Amino acid sequence: MIRFAGFATLVLASSGAFAQSGSFSVTQNGKPVGTAMFNLAPKQGGGFDSTSSVRVNMQGLNYAFSKTEELSPSMGLVHVQLSAIVNGSAVNVVAKPDGTQLMINISANGRTSTRQLPGHPQAVFLPDFDPGGLQSLLILGSKSNNRGLWAIIPKQAGSIESVRLATYPDEEGTLNGSPITVHHIVATIAGAIPDLFSGPKDELLQAELPQDGFALVRNGFVLKPPTRAPAPPTPTTLPAQPAPKAQSPQE
Repeated sequence: MIRFAGFATLVLASSGAFAQSGSFSVTQNGKPVGTAMFNLAPKQGGGFDSTSSVRVNMQGLNYAFSKTEELSPSMGLVHVQLSAIVNGSAVNVVAKPDGTQLMINISANGRTSTRQLPGHPQAVFLPDFDPGGLQSLLILGSKSNNRGLWAIIPKQAGSIESVRLATYPDEEGTLNGSPITVHHIVATIAGAIPDLFSGPKDELLQAELPQDGFALVRNGFVLKPPTRAPAPPTPTTLPAQPAPKAQSPQE
């Protein structure tokens, strides 16, 4: 799954895309269980450098990773390296395009596997709880009208999965106390259905995985609960009226 602190730093890069950064809190059922952060910045000569780090510590899960990524000017993957610790076991992942394919190498539990996956120009490297990967997904979705998106999932031997994004009505929130319009997108990724909330410049604000109760929330951001329709009025019971007086035949 999928958080960062402070307001995003937004810098218009020469390639026409935005550089961004942020810090988040990872929660489960509203309880803090970790932190995350990312930075996406233009690099000299074109393209972007992206870094992410995540740390989650809770019962049954001790998880941390750092990720460094090189992206093309169009946000395509050039090279990515991830170093992680999952419940005490070291995991290292390297992925990069290889012609029309994607080469991914995963080392875990003393074993190494290398395989080729189908290549896609709009594929996002997406480990669990990674705000940097989700930010890249939001930027690519905005550029492509939410079409042609893929996620590289670095689990087991690695896989690449199609991503569907559905746009829902805007919501409201506050960022560092100031009102902000919040875009709401529901993603479908390898069976998971996270809700993604972003700001006017596609900056990631919050991500939720309702099935597991996990959420990533940008530090300083508060999502305003949707306005609910008022309850119908309670029927009013009128006082009983006296029965009409019967008339005698003489009246």
